[in-house]
Amino acid sequence: MIPLKDDTPRFSTPLITLFLIAANVLVYLFEVSLNPRQEVDFLRTFGLVPAHIAASFGASLPHIHAHTHAISPSLALIPVLTSMFLHGGWWHIIMNMWFLWVFGRSVEDTLGHFPYLVFYFGCGIVAALVQVFSDLSSTVPTVGASGAIAGIMGGYFILYPRARVLMLVPFLFIFFLWLPAWAVLGYWFILQFLSGVGTTLLAAERASGGIAFWAHVGGFMAGMSLIRLFPSRTRRYRYGN
Repeated sequence: MIPLKDDTPRFSTPLITLFLIAANVLVYLFEVSLNPRQEVDFLRTFGLVPAHIAASFGASLPHIHAHTHAISPSLALIPVLTSMFLHGGWWHIIMNMWFLWVFGRSVEDTLGHFPYLVFYFGCGIVAALVQVFSDLSSTVPTVGASGAIAGIMGGYFILYPRARVLMLVPFLFIFFLWLPAWAVLGYWFILQFLSGVGTTLLAAERASGGIAFWAHVGGFMAGMSLIRLFPSRTRRYRYGN
């Protein structure tokens, strides 16, 4: 199911959401302009590689030292931020930016522009660290804005649980269905959690990469928690009251 729009009233232009979408698209266009060797080096430098961070903080990593390089802890943490602007393919960035557009506008309208930006990066940082600790020995670069966007979705879940979301449902025939936000986002979170458990048990991510489910779980939970620390400038319009 793909969310198309919500029915939450908004009272401001989503300037930060538009800025984040533009920044992600520009970085991705730069990525695809690189040759394959340059792109691999770029992603391994600015993507989030858990084993690099673990090695930089002195963790013991048996069997994979040949694939890691220890750098200073301060430099090792730079990819926590830069990885949020990298993507692994057109479908990856299109879906991420679409989810950011659908859910980010209302959260930005509620928090205000600058607090929303702080909230976005705060959720992204927590999501990245959760992904790192889910497999400290992984040498696969984690890229994408989905951890931060999951935080936006977690914040939306708290702010607008009774809002309705128009979903595109491709099942035999394509049809459209209005569903409550709590059901859409709750189902999405449960799916991410179960998928994360599955990939951990099967060690699938360590072997071949894939979706960073634990980043999604961590980001969503961070969003649910952190949103309560930010004052709402449109609290009287919230669906949850």
